[in-house]
Amino acid sequence: MEDSLRFIDPHIHMTSRTTDDYEAMAAAGVVAVIEPAFWMGQPRTQVGSFQDYFSSLVGWEPFRASQFGIKHYCTIGLNSKEANNIPLAEQVMELLPLYLQKENVVAVGEIGYDDQTPAEDRFFRAQLELARELGMTVQIHTPHRDKKAGTIRSMEVCLEHGLNPADVIVDHNNEETVRDVLERGFWAAFTIYPKTKMGNERMVEVIRQYGSERIIVDSSADWGVSDPMAVPKTASLMLKRGIARTDVERSCYSNALEAFSRNSRMSESDWLNNKGIDQRLLFNDNSVLRGQSPRVDADQIR
Repeated sequence: MEDSLRFIDPHIHMTSRTTDDYEAMAAAGVVAVIEPAFWMGQPRTQVGSFQDYFSSLVGWEPFRASQFGIKHYCTIGLNSKEANNIPLAEQVMELLPLYLQKENVVAVGEIGYDDQTPAEDRFFRAQLELARELGMTVQIHTPHRDKKAGTIRSMEVCLEHGLNPADVIVDHNNEETVRDVLERGFWAAFTIYPKTKMGNERMVEVIRQYGSERIIVDSSADWGVSDPMAVPKTASLMLKRGIARTDVERSCYSNALEAFSRNSRMSESDWLNNKGIDQRLLFNDNSVLRGQSPRVDADQIR
């Protein structure tokens, strides 16, 4: 891998990952991540748990990422699985405007369908309206079951609500959905898992067939079997298989930057002008170091 390549992982759940992951990602060239709000593996039962979680995505987690030289952004939304608890979902909807315009929030997401129930449809549409009113980008979670129909339905609903396809990232694509997404003008993101769904070998062939325009590679690494190094690993494999460097750079860096910065304060200058790491800093009197000596880069010494 050439040293000058930079990467953005635009769908990764770092709340579930370790500081070792941050260190490895930074060493591999990951300069920024986007963490979508999602479910915790079991349903939340109180609105306060959503509030604390959203607060961590705009507070503690950006600090933790900064301690390892990575810029952290997030998307905020009610995930589709928990939209089926209607009384709780209604309370969460009241919270969303309080968080959506925080500095590191780059989209409403990840939202969409899981089992494609009436409740999921109701809250998906409500959040699309919220995104439209606020002029925000949308990050779509496409269902793992009946994926093609769910993906097409997601896009049709976005168009019904007057959203510009250029402001919508449709995630969890595969070979069955990519053509439909691209032909409709949406961004097509692909989740790269180590053993299931889209693997990096299949991703190489998608790029070979469709090129890199409006295609985004991400890891969706979380608390399950997943790989926070999926983006740099896929980029490396692309180069080895003869994919042009420009296509690698677009699909693993610049497309994500373009898509998520359209309607947010995300900017390449956020990491290009980074003065380095200062692990002497604290967040609410907390450090990530657990008593270890802090790393302080030369530009931070004063």
